[in-house]
Order: sequence, then C-alpha cells, then structure tokens
Amino acid sequence: MHAPDLITTTPRGLYCAAGDFYVDPWQPAARAIITHAHGDHLRAGSARYFLAAPGATIAAMRLPSGTAVHALDYGEPLAFGPVTVSLHPAGHILGSAQIRVERDGEIWVVSGDYKRDPDPTCEPFSVVACDVFISEATFALPVYRWTDAKQVALEIFEWWQANRQRRLASVLFAYALGKAQRVLAELAAFTDEPVFVHGAVASLVAAYRARGVPMLPTLPVVGDEPRDYAGALVVAPPSAAGSPWMRRFGEHRTGFCSGWMRVRGDRRRRGFDRGFVLSDHADWPSLLRTIQDTRARRVLLTHGRTETLVRFLREQAVDAAALSTEYGAEE
Repeated sequence: MHAPDLITTTPRGLYCAAGDFYVDPWQPAARAIITHAHGDHLRAGSARYFLAAPGATIAAMRLPSGTAVHALDYGEPLAFGPVTVSLHPAGHILGSAQIRVERDGEIWVVSGDYKRDPDPTCEPFSVVACDVFISEATFALPVYRWTDAKQVALEIFEWWQANRQRRLASVLFAYALGKAQRVLAELAAFTDEPVFVHGAVASLVAAYRARGVPMLPTLPVVGDEPRDYAGALVVAPPSAAGSPWMRRFGEHRTGFCSGWMRVRGDRRRRGFDRGFVLSDHADWPSLLRTIQDTRARRVLLTHGRTETLVRFLREQAVDAAALSTEYGAEE
C-alpha cells in the first residue's frame, strides 16, 4: 500500500498531517512554519509561527503585536510527533528558508522562494538532498537568465550619475523587503553617498542593519518638508509609483528593479524610464540546476510558469507536476 504524501494541499495551505503543522498557510493555522516574511507567505492569524532566526524580527514587525513568533537557527531540528523539521537557507531574502520535513527516512523540502546568485544581504542557498522537492517556478522560461548583480548595480549607479548631471532626481522602485536592501548593499561598491528611502523601506533597512548587513547610509523622505532632491537617488516600493508622494521630487526619472525587466514588452507596459534586471528568484538555469542538485525523485511546482517547467522536466524523465497554491510573485 502506498504511503500518504508527507505534505498535501488543503484549503488552508500546505499541510503535514503527520506533524500537524502548515507551511506558509494562507488561512490561520495552529502552527505555521514560514519560509520567509513576504506577504504571500507570511499571513496574520495563525497561533504560532516558526521562522529562521534572521527573519523572525522582520516577521514580528509584520504581524500583529503579541503574535507568538519562534526563532530557529538554520539546521536546528524541531520534532512534531514522528516528523523532524529543520530550516535551511534559501538565498531569497534575509531569513528566508527551505523547510526540510523528514519522517521514517523520507525527506520532503518546501523551498519557498529562492535564488542561487550571490547576495550580500542574506545567507546563500544551501542544497538539501530530498525525495520530493517543492519548488517555485516564478521565472521558469528559458528567456529569464540573470546578469551578475554587480554589473546591474553599476548600471544603476551610472544611471543615477547621468541624471544628476541633468539636475534630475532618480527614483528607483524596488520591493520594500529584500530587493531594496540588496540594491543598497550592492551600490556600496561604487559610492558611500546617502540614499533617500520611502518609509516602507526605511523600517526594513533598519531591521537589516540590526542583523549586521552593510548597506549605503540612508535618509528618510519625511512628510512634505521642502527639500531639493535634484541629483539624489530615492528608493521606494513600486506601490509609490504614480502616487501623490512622487510630487515632492520635482523633475525626475524612474527606474524599476525586477526580473520582469528582462522582457522588453514588460518594460514598456510598466511605464518606467529605465528597467534594471535584478531578481531575488532563481532564473531558468538555476531552477534546473537546483532540481538536479537535490536529486529529488519527484518535483512539485508552485506559482509561476509551472506548465513550462513541468513539461520540460517530464521530457527529461522527471516525475513532475504542478501544485496549486495561493503564493504569488512579489516582483
């Protein structure tokens, strides 16, 4: 008789019945093991949350006051009945983790979001061998191949300096958690000049600094106080684009950091002056390499271009299927 799957999809989220816990549940649960603190993976309402220690502070900031948040060291084993759980670096953002779940020698890994490229703001991805690998597929098309982040940071710096020569402010849109901090860290190779940041970015930059992550100095964009932003770089979340908040910068140019900027049509549709291809997700080659590195006999794919990657893997004789979840691509 075939043993039941160690992790199944339920209306509440990914569930391990043997250990009675959920991984990144999209509805409230008694015990929630969280891969990282982005909003599609960390949702309020659960009774107890378990996260890798570097991300626990950020989770506590994003959850209601008094929420029970338990910090775990990477690799620290945690027993839930017959199931042993441990968290391992995913390389996505600060505190991101893959969830390793083991019962009677069978190992499943829920990767959450991950990347293989170097990132000075978080622990690098750690390959975890497993029987079943649950992987994202956000950028699972062959066109998505990333340029070295240091080269992208140089492009951002040169764009900023070119705008400065024209007395223009440079407003760079980047996801508030993870991407903004990575940009500030990578730019430190070219300057030590302070960068202005939106309030949604500022609090998270402070959390990164508290974990010892080196970044450029930052200054808050405060209220409506008069200030000349000509020549300055401003980092803000994409939600600020087109909002009244932008009026204070006078004449300016806009840029957007995202893996989606790899495709020219996406750059045009989004209406930014400049697109910079910088992603915190695995590109096509990294997805294939990671699946191979895990030596998984079965691969389940969540959110993104699942159909393309499922088809490709099946052509390579890999047992692959799509897994329906409520996760999204925050980029």
